[in-house]
Amino acid sequence: MNNSDFIQIKSLEGDLKMSHKKRDLGLTVSTKELILHKPHINYYFKLEHIVSIVPYDSSALKSITFINKSSGNQEAVHMATGSEHYRIYVQAATIHNRSGLFELGPTDVIIPIHPTVLNTIAECLQQNGLTIV
Repeated sequence: MNNSDFIQIKSLEGDLKMSHKKRDLGLTVSTKELILHKPHINYYFKLEHIVSIVPYDSSALKSITFINKSSGNQEAVHMATGSEHYRIYVQAATIHNRSGLFELGPTDVIIPIHPTVLNTIAECLQQNGLTIV
């Protein structure tokens, strides 16, 4: 896997606060949105659409299946032991893949989030007057 597997962000709402990428996963945080980067696909979550971010105990799991019920797509995600995982529930999301941009309804994702990135997300939510459960 190389950097060309990641799709460039088409446009970023708000001001860039932080971008963190690893081999097969990345997160970009702006003052208005959170972007999850996976090879060949980006998930855009507007901060105002985030309903909750809660810790997720992944200690007993080796993989999680992401299921988008509206389109029937499935994506297997390897979850590394020892990293902090969180379940993010949003009212709406946008996906950007090599075929274009597509709107999703309510979406639930489980991803690892580094504490520094989580703090940045929390700060941006607070700056926008948003609170989450």
